[in-house]
Amino acid sequence: MLLRQGIVVDHRQEQKADILIIDGKIAEIAPEIHTIPKSCEIIEATGLYVMPGGIDVHTHFNIDVGIARSCDDFLSGTRSAACGGTTMVIDHMGFGPKGCSLHHQLNVYQAYAKDTAAIDYSFHGVIQHVNDDILGEMASMVEEEGISSFKLYLTYGYKLDDAEVLKALMQLKQVGALATVHPENDAAIALRRAQLLEQGKTQPKYHAISRPLECEAEAIARMINLAKLAGDAPLYIVHLSNGLGLDYARLARNNHQPVWVETCPQYLILDDSCYEKEDALKYILSPPLRPAAEREKLWAGLVDGSIDTIATDHCSFTYHEQKQRGKDNFSACPNGMPGVETRMPLMFSEGVMKGRFSPSRFVELTSYLPAKLFGLYPQKGALQVGSDADFVLFDPEQNVTITHDLLHDNADYTPFENIPTQGWPVMTISRGEVVARNREFTGQAGNGRFIPRKAFDANVL
Repeated sequence: MLLRQGIVVDHRQEQKADILIIDGKIAEIAPEIHTIPKSCEIIEATGLYVMPGGIDVHTHFNIDVGIARSCDDFLSGTRSAACGGTTMVIDHMGFGPKGCSLHHQLNVYQAYAKDTAAIDYSFHGVIQHVNDDILGEMASMVEEEGISSFKLYLTYGYKLDDAEVLKALMQLKQVGALATVHPENDAAIALRRAQLLEQGKTQPKYHAISRPLECEAEAIARMINLAKLAGDAPLYIVHLSNGLGLDYARLARNNHQPVWVETCPQYLILDDSCYEKEDALKYILSPPLRPAAEREKLWAGLVDGSIDTIATDHCSFTYHEQKQRGKDNFSACPNGMPGVETRMPLMFSEGVMKGRFSPSRFVELTSYLPAKLFGLYPQKGALQVGSDADFVLFDPEQNVTITHDLLHDNADYTPFENIPTQGWPVMTISRGEVVARNREFTGQAGNGRFIPRKAFDANVL
């Protein structure tokens, strides 16, 4: 396959060039390539941005949250991702049975994804309790299984206390793994939720009121301090939604602490006015949507480098059935929303086309830094000879208004309904195969491969 005369963009620069793909790998990048194999497919890319395929490092496919199972599995989820320009996901595995090993959930999720995933994938380990067996198991997860990041929760059913977090952080650093954390103060949330429900305040808007930004920011600060106590254990904050938490992360980084930050399109595009809508149940997720003023603080973080990645936290439940569990009590509504297909076009439109950041910064946020942080570079996220031929081609002239009818997931809504975008992915290429073209899925279930990841190494960042 030859991609001819596109605007080729990596995390440093953009240039008009040809890209030759052979056997699923990048074989050559040059201003013009004249010697190509016979029967080589030629794709005219003039006027299109040719970028590394997106890497979404935060999805939840087929997750069982106790009161419901998300409606997207690894087929529908990766199909949707491919149509939005994403060529790899790293899924956050859900909790397993009480007392289960780290390998237990890995085996479960490998079975979920095998023969169904349409693009490449990996997993984050999930730590739901801490004892000597779990701590001892971490090394083999990294060295033998290629799982080099693990999720800690400070809220929900298998939340960890500070002592467990500290033990986990110390061991994760020792074995070469990155700790990712869902940071919310569970005790404060539980108290506020109980008080609201006792007062009969059960509407969706009280979900956000029960989980104010201070609950998130306090937990971020606590995790940063615990990571410091663990000998500067590397720490990754997932789905940041507010400026105060970002300030804590900036303070840590100014003190040379290894802390990285992720945010999501919903916190950059939407705000808590959504909870006043008739269909407010669609927007129940944790952390919740914040006041509009927080959005610009996050955009500033993307521009100044304080935020490192844009992921989705795609965790989809149907509005007309699953989300209705919360119609009389917000606490009964499953948390999460779809977004794996709309991440790349929304961020290209709102970031690049509106001049907030450059095409190269877009690549850095959606592909290059995710690959570096999670042990995938240069196999993924790189435009260099020998790397996997994973590409997204954006047409900056194609204007699309997002509606759920255009999307390929199993949800029955999108939180970004009727939002106009400028620029849209017109082709997605995964390891040299076209898996989406002009908003139509052309891939196949099972073509995605599990990608083992290298141990975390802060020195490569």
